Amino acid sequence: MKPILTLFQRELRSYFATPVAYVFIVIFLLLSGAFTFYLGRFYERGQADLEPFFQFHPWLYLFLVPAVAMRLWADERKSGTIELLLTLPVTMGQAVLAKFLAAWSFVALALALTFPIWITVNYLGDPDNGVIVTGYLGSLLMAGAYLAIGACLSAATRSQVVAFILSVVVCFLFLLAGFPLVLDLFRAIAPQSLVDAIAGLSFLSHFNGISRGVIDLRDLIYFLLTIGFWLYANAVVIDLKKAD
Repeated sequence: MKPILTLFQRELRSYFATPVAYVFIVIFLLLSGAFTFYLGRFYERGQADLEPFFQFHPWLYLFLVPAVAMRLWADERKSGTIELLLTLPVTMGQAVLAKFLAAWSFVALALALTFPIWITVNYLGDPDNGVIVTGYLGSLLMAGAYLAIGACLSAATRSQVVAFILSVVVCFLFLLAGFPLVLDLFRAIAPQSLVDAIAGLSFLSHFNGISRGVIDLRDLIYFLLTIGFWLYANAVVIDLKKAD
């Protein structure tokens, strides 16, 4: 665990070495507040819950999380520091996990800074705080899934812009996997069993249940398996690309 912790601390500090981290946090807080109070009509609904807050997280993460993930490996490959990183006494899996956990912790910090909305809803009414806690948990797990996808695609290219675009496209497909927009592409060429399996990959369907306070083990396993799969793919891609 010591190599992972050392690399984790190095990566997390690097986020705050430039203004990018602060810009990301400010944008996330402003957008989440604007969506909650204006598009979500938080006050007009007259209900003491955070449904208008959580319902926009999948769309916020669609663009903001890939912006965090795009630099994870693309920057290392472009600058050539990936060779130096891999000469350190860390395994490939440890390096992938440490960089992912650092980025996930950074996103978790941005999410935690939205606590004033939680205080606000408790001041205005008597919400079910258990539901709010599960909403934050679901949001964090979904952000981790976005981030794992972005990290893998970042390792596949030297360009941060390309990594960002690819991540947004892939995350968008996962987000809307259960919608006709995506399913209609497969119905003509794939059996119904495969179409049903693709529909079950939707981030929205798994997140919506958790955000409403329903902790289904299948939803938790889905997000954890998604993160694990893409982190494994991340390590495989780095191993294939390290000679480039």
